[in-house]
Amino acid sequence: MTSARTRGRMVERLRTQGIKDESVLAVMGALPRHVFVDEALAHRAYDDVALPIGHGQTISQPYIVARMSELAVSALRRERVLEIGTGCGYQSAVLGKLFKTVFSVERIALLLDKARSTLRELQVNNVRLRHADGHLGLPESGPFDVVIMTAAASHLPLSLLEQLAPGGRLIFPLGTTDQELRVIERTPDGFVEVRLEKVRFVPLLPGLA
Repeated sequence: MTSARTRGRMVERLRTQGIKDESVLAVMGALPRHVFVDEALAHRAYDDVALPIGHGQTISQPYIVARMSELAVSALRRERVLEIGTGCGYQSAVLGKLFKTVFSVERIALLLDKARSTLRELQVNNVRLRHADGHLGLPESGPFDVVIMTAAASHLPLSLLEQLAPGGRLIFPLGTTDQELRVIERTPDGFVEVRLEKVRFVPLLPGLA
């Protein structure tokens, strides 16, 4: 259930769900998703479902990871990306294979420590992890070509928009009970927003834990 063949079936399912970017599909086909979840859940790691990772958090379903990654790699540049919500580190690892440098912030210290250990084990060496409040972003390391949020904001995070480089894009779920995936690009004429599909994420919470 954790073999390369199982990952191959996941990739084929992602194709039927509309994921077209071959670099994203190749990375997700190669990356062992099961090492990011508890051993008891490893047999479900390649199902298209979100799974609990402790502390009230989840690892997103493969389709959502692929969808957001595809939106990220279609940005103007692929140098620096900021992820809000490291969680178990799976999305961080996918981005690490697609971008030159990834910065990722997580408010829950125990999750961050576990993600750091997993990324080290997989030799994903271009992800910089920080224990920080995701609402604030990481202004000292910006600007970023892409900011990607793996938790749902209740309102538009203006501080994150300010950390976008020219041509950069913010990819984020917005809403509380009804959530929607959105993309905002920083263009020469200002910010342009595109509304995409309905989604379901854990909420973006303030403070550190």
